[in-house]
Amino acid sequence: MKKRYILTFLIIIFGLLFWALTKGISNAPVNNNPNTSLEPDKSPAQKEGKIIVTSPLIEEAVSSPISIKGRAVGNWFFEASAPVDVVNWDGLIIGQGYVTVDEGYNWMTTDMVPFSGVVSYDASQLGPYNYGWIIMKKDNPSSEPQFDDALEFKVFFQ
Repeated sequence: MKKRYILTFLIIIFGLLFWALTKGISNAPVNNNPNTSLEPDKSPAQKEGKIIVTSPLIEEAVSSPISIKGRAVGNWFFEASAPVDVVNWDGLIIGQGYVTVDEGYNWMTTDMVPFSGVVSYDASQLGPYNYGWIIMKKDNPSSEPQFDDALEFKVFFQ
């Protein structure tokens, strides 16, 4: 008789557990957040009010040399140029270069000005993974840390 109660009790517990798990799964909220998608982002990289990179886009496939275009506030540059680093998945710098303010625009302004540039990278330094980051640095000739700024965004190497 005692075994029958224990067996009934266990069946009820397992039944409730099964019911709770299946109800919880079927009523799970749907994730509509586009930032957690497995699809590449492919939107412009930006730091609101400071810099926007329109090419390449976030998580876009790139090959060397990389053509970079966008707009930034004039004080992002010094003497109309700003440094760019290309790093592999591990943070190793595999390419460096500059973007410059497009001809005909004054970089000594607080307005957004268009820029462009081409940066090559060493594909032999990619390592085992085909992704990395482009780091758009604010040119800071004073080397004072409070004036440093950068925009980093992920790309895939072809």
